[in-house]
Amino acid sequence: MISLRVKVCVSLQVVWMGINIFLFLWFYFFYDLGDQFFYTRKLLGSALAWARAPAAVLNFNCMLILLPVCRNLLSLVRGSFVCCSRTMRKQLDKNLTFHKLVAYMIALMTAVHTIAHLLNLEWLNNSRQGVYDKLSTDLSKLEDTESSTYLNPIRIKDMIPTYFAFTTIAGLTGVIITLALILIITSSMEVIRRSYFEVFWYTHHLFIIFFAGLVFHGAGRIVRSQQSTNPPHNVTFCKDRSDDWGKIPECPIPQFAGGFPQTWMWVIGPMILYLCERCLRFIRYMQTVKYRKIVMRPSKVLELQLVKNGFKMEVGQYVFLNCPAISQLEWHPFTMTSAPEEDFFSVHILLLPNIVLIFFRLGVDGPFGTASEDVFDYEVSMLVGAGIGVTPFASILKSIWYKFKDSDPNLRTRKIYFYWLCRETHAFEWFADLLQVLEKEMEERGLGDFLTYKLYLTGWDQSHATHVMVHFDKETDVITGLKQKTCYGRPIWDKEFEQVCKENPTSAVGTFLCGPEALAKVLEKKCAKYSDIDPRKTKFYFNKENF
Repeated sequence: MISLRVKVCVSLQVVWMGINIFLFLWFYFFYDLGDQFFYTRKLLGSALAWARAPAAVLNFNCMLILLPVCRNLLSLVRGSFVCCSRTMRKQLDKNLTFHKLVAYMIALMTAVHTIAHLLNLEWLNNSRQGVYDKLSTDLSKLEDTESSTYLNPIRIKDMIPTYFAFTTIAGLTGVIITLALILIITSSMEVIRRSYFEVFWYTHHLFIIFFAGLVFHGAGRIVRSQQSTNPPHNVTFCKDRSDDWGKIPECPIPQFAGGFPQTWMWVIGPMILYLCERCLRFIRYMQTVKYRKIVMRPSKVLELQLVKNGFKMEVGQYVFLNCPAISQLEWHPFTMTSAPEEDFFSVHILLLPNIVLIFFRLGVDGPFGTASEDVFDYEVSMLVGAGIGVTPFASILKSIWYKFKDSDPNLRTRKIYFYWLCRETHAFEWFADLLQVLEKEMEERGLGDFLTYKLYLTGWDQSHATHVMVHFDKETDVITGLKQKTCYGRPIWDKEFEQVCKENPTSAVGTFLCGPEALAKVLEKKCAKYSDIDPRKTKFYFNKENF
């Protein structure tokens, strides 16, 4: 069953694709049928339209490519949609997905544009050397004088095409742009990004060279069109009378000019916005961040409690951290585990085996909004964390504890289902204390049904199994000390969703995940499967953290 939010999501992608198709077809037929390009097509054939149509699509997508990575702009826009539909805000949470989609389109159109221009270059060179018919040769001989303007940008008869590519503005910038794009795309592959993040990070900054080349690429004006003359040059009559050009009134020498460069007009706005974004990041980077507390948690998890003047956060938000002593350019995202009600903000970092703990000065950029920020907009919420992916829900559960403690009348949520999947027992330890406090608080207030949580251990050995069997009859769990016993294996999601539907027959249920993509696909399908077509009954809305 497809919910309304999925339809809106798909429709937004369809709109983007529709604009791309419209631009491609419009400019294709503009160059393929336009009278002003008749003589240009005589030299280039259909490759003219195949070069210019992708260029129009490239302009549109190069305008868009920077916007999804303007994190502060997205947070500002997302905040302005607080009173709007949750579907609109959810689209902003898919910013990186859209960024990649636009990048794929840029790569495709660049390939078509480049191949078409390589063919154009070959045909222009052949026309200059008189390989084709008389008209093509005569058009290529037109000089840039007071009485005529050239059409063929290859001005030397025996010029090597490669020489043209590296000695003209359009050719040289085209080579630079293409090389930069190839390096950016290849280093963005998941295997590179995960194994060699520094390569991905530094290579991605070639976008500066890409956009610089893009702005000047059209300045060469090598694609030329026929201009109006007095008397007019009648193409239909004069195309077969090139020897009479300039000799009879009906056929004055045709005049040509390159089109005005337009790419810069498409990209200048986003470039300014991104420059403002980077300036704001630099200002935040220069602000002092103090360590309040450093705690080494079980399972190699490091908790940093930090303080920064004027810092305000909401549940589920994240920050980017930078350690200048290691690298001034690398910023890494971390979901905050503290609650907005606390006078500090904290992050939990999973340490790698070769990490040496030396605490240098930190730069902090953020906070930035995520899907989890909307958790209190739902009457019922399902929170699913995998491993260290539990961090946004730590913030949410802490905030709930404060709201109950302060008897917050604005708390709309009446039921939370929390699922945490871990591979090893020690991973539960640093979070168990918070769950114990919440468990006790709910019982004292007679709200034991408010929070239903299930912890799943997905990996164990025989000694652990034996230990559990020996202490099976204890009232509390042998791993966490909680009254809710740890489950072994993975959740049977059909069973869990059926239970939520049964207990909340008329509710909108927000399903929030911070975990792997494979689990995201499973939960998204379950949300669609168990959402009732009747708007008065249970509907599930899937939300996933994206960094």
